[in-house]
Amino acid sequence: MRHRVVINHHQERNAFQVRLAAAAIFILLMFGVLFSRFVWLQVIHHDKYLTMAEQNRISLVPVPPSRGIIRDRNGVVLAHNFSAYTLEITPSKVGNLEETIARLKGIVDITPKDRRRFKKMQEESKDFETLPIRTKLSDVEVARFAANSYKFPGVEIKARLFRHYPLGESASHLVGYIGRINDKDIKQLEEDGLVANYRGTDHIGKLGLEQSYEEQLHGVTGFEQVEIDSGGRAVRTLKRTAPRPGKDLILSVDIKLQQMVEQQFSQRRGSLVAIDPRDGGILALVSQPGFDPNLFVDGIDPQSWTELNDSLDKPLLNRAIRGEYPPGSTFKPFMAIAALELNTPIVNQRIIDPGYYIYGGHRFNDSKKGGYGTMDFDRSIAYSSDTYFYQMAVQMGIDNIAKSMAQLDFGSSTGSDLPGERGGILPSPEWKKKRFKNPAQQKWYSGETVSIGIGQGYNAYTPMQMAHATATLANRGVVFKPHAVQTILNVTTGQRTPVAAEPAKKINWKPENIERVIRGMEGVMTVGTGAGVFRGAPYTSAGKTGTAQVYSLKGAKYNANAIQERLRDHSWFIAFAPVDKPTIALAVIVENGGFGAQAAAPIARKVLDYYLTGKLPPDPATLDASGVATAQTASAASSVAASSPASASAPAQAGVSTRSSAPANRAAAKEIAVD
Repeated sequence: MRHRVVINHHQERNAFQVRLAAAAIFILLMFGVLFSRFVWLQVIHHDKYLTMAEQNRISLVPVPPSRGIIRDRNGVVLAHNFSAYTLEITPSKVGNLEETIARLKGIVDITPKDRRRFKKMQEESKDFETLPIRTKLSDVEVARFAANSYKFPGVEIKARLFRHYPLGESASHLVGYIGRINDKDIKQLEEDGLVANYRGTDHIGKLGLEQSYEEQLHGVTGFEQVEIDSGGRAVRTLKRTAPRPGKDLILSVDIKLQQMVEQQFSQRRGSLVAIDPRDGGILALVSQPGFDPNLFVDGIDPQSWTELNDSLDKPLLNRAIRGEYPPGSTFKPFMAIAALELNTPIVNQRIIDPGYYIYGGHRFNDSKKGGYGTMDFDRSIAYSSDTYFYQMAVQMGIDNIAKSMAQLDFGSSTGSDLPGERGGILPSPEWKKKRFKNPAQQKWYSGETVSIGIGQGYNAYTPMQMAHATATLANRGVVFKPHAVQTILNVTTGQRTPVAAEPAKKINWKPENIERVIRGMEGVMTVGTGAGVFRGAPYTSAGKTGTAQVYSLKGAKYNANAIQERLRDHSWFIAFAPVDKPTIALAVIVENGGFGAQAAAPIARKVLDYYLTGKLPPDPATLDASGVATAQTASAASSVAASSPASASAPAQAGVSTRSSAPANRAAAKEIAVD
């Protein structure tokens, strides 16, 4: 039986049309989604993805700037840069580091010192950083490695600028040095918002002027837009923004004067700071012994570091700004001006100096056994009568002493442009309460005031503070902050910016009081404790000798020959000249050098002779057995003197304290013998 199938064509057509419409709508929706995504990517986020695309083929390479040069006042270069090749290793890209270094030794000379320095840097850095295993490669070594470079993945040759200090140890504490940037430096750069400017830079100022003028010396980092291929290799440079070189520093320091002083110290420890009182410019800043700053540029090796750090002579200590010493009798002129300003009774009195002073049942000895007899204000400075100044201190009182000395910046930083300057110790009852935790030690004894009057007791100041105070007195109370940098030179524009040209403050001393103290200091040089050293000087000068006790004698008589060398008295001297219109003021200390006129004063005389007359003393190392200069030395001195300040136009610039112990009642603890 046949069945007949009836097809409803109208119904099927409608169903097909519905399905077709649904498919069309779906397709349109999909195209809409795609178009929306296209708009999202190409319009709304166009800049973002364009940048990402560019970064896939463009690399920004920092171009570090050339560091500024440091010169002395006469143009002598103290720090500069030179270009050289280095052999560098990226530890993270090297399989066996020790094996790689051993193989490299067959191509490039790698010394044990290089290995020690590399190991130290590796301990202080990240594995992904490149570290120099050898610096300053010769052209032959560069060519030899280039021919074998394919054998050493993770090892490469780089061209770098190196810092160099051509004078070595000379002025090392003043100029300072640069070193590799460490985590502490990075943290500080982040806090200062300067990280971007140090990209591509491995070094930063660590000490001295290199540290304090880092911002000016560093410059501004440039960059290159470099097109790279899929392997990360540079194809071509698309754009370059040149770096701006660091600014040059022109110092007020006379390096010939500096080196002459260093020669006079020879093997002795100590410091000298010389300042132009008219503007605060530092003319010389010596701290002996010094060190070679070139050791630190590439990272000092452990052996050299140990030798410097563990030395008893402390060559890394900048004695000029961080060595704190009792000033001894060099403190007396400042006591004298304070006593005059306070109208202390003794300044208008004569006393009998028997060679000691009895106070509170204790005996305080004078440096001269038997004393000086009748003593007045003027003679007390010239002859350095301790007895006179003992009584002066008692009449003034410790509070008045502390207040007066604070005006001269004793007890605080002078504000110099050298980093790490210490403020010394200006004793007072308030200071003692803060200094000691034990209540029994916090009490101020009146006998301690007696010792303060002659620069002993708790007194402790740096050579910079003593030179600064001397310059202030020479300048009749006008205070300038000491500064080693005279001018900052922008090498790009040629602009010169002077440093610290204006007075910081004015101490309102009465002119007649200033002149009276200065006349007393003149007497030191003509009839007093410095007369023997300054006899025949062709200029007028004012000064003061000082002898600072290192440890308590406890009643025993001082005998330098019977005391260990490092326990002998320190030798001090302060001076300025010419008296009426001073152009130089200085403070010099020779550690364990004995009486002030014995070791420090002769150095001061040579400095003033050279600076004011051009007379250059012979190098102590060139003297014969009798102390006479050889003919060659005399000839050299004559040639150098021709370029001295006197023959040129008139010039218009992590430590350990060295201080005496201080018992709670210093007055009762010892007899004091100082000049």
